[in-house]
Amino acid sequence: MSTNATKPEEKGFFEKVKETIEGLWDSTKETAEDVKEAAGEKIEDIKEKVTAKKETVAKKAVTAKAAVTKKADAAADKAKAKATEVKTKAAEKAKTITAKAKDETAVAKKSAADVKTKADAEAKKITAKAKDAIADTKKTVAAKTAKAATAVKKKAVAAK
Repeated sequence: MSTNATKPEEKGFFEKVKETIEGLWDSTKETAEDVKEAAGEKIEDIKEKVTAKKETVAKKAVTAKAAVTKKADAAADKAKAKATEVKTKAAEKAKTITAKAKDETAVAKKSAADVKTKADAEAKKITAKAKDAIADTKKTVAAKTAKAATAVKKKAVAAK
């Protein structure tokens, strides 16, 4: 076995291995570049889709927020209107009650004044009748007393 015979076989074998490795390396490198490009494109596609969805979601969120704000404002306006309406009705009711109370007070005062006037008139009538009756009675008693005194005097003079 000579050393010369074995060397070319070894060189050929290593050449083949080297070529195989280079071939694998090149094909792996190309495949890696293809995969890298495909991944980059896929990432860009996903970014575009996400951006579009974000915009859609953002638009929906803005629309929903506006709708909620609008409903809240409408509810607040409705509550304010109702409160104003209740206050107005309460004020009108208070005015009505106050006016009614004033009317009833005026009627009561007038009735009291009428009763007082009638009572005063009746008292005056009664007082006048009483005075007349007393005067008549005094006159009658005075006349009777005068007649009785005259009669007593006559009897006293006669009895003497």
